[in-house]
Amino acid sequence: MSSGELLGTLGVTLLLIAFALNLANKLSASSFTYLALNILGAGLACVSSYLIKFWPFVVLEGVWTISSFIMLLRSIKK
Repeated sequence: MSSGELLGTLGVTLLLIAFALNLANKLSASSFTYLALNILGAGLACVSSYLIKFWPFVVLEGVWTISSFIMLLRSIKK
């Protein structure tokens, strides 16, 4: 498994864990943990997509990372 594939697998796993915990009402979509999992997971998936040169997902995961980071900053300000 290449480093790009490994990073992508880890990133997607973190995103799916956050999603599953949110669906199970264990994490709120505005909680620090949920947003941190999204930032880390999407960031890793973005780097992975860059390494394997899959540009549509570089954009998707990059926007997901930035959006989650903005939401985290907003929740910290409150």
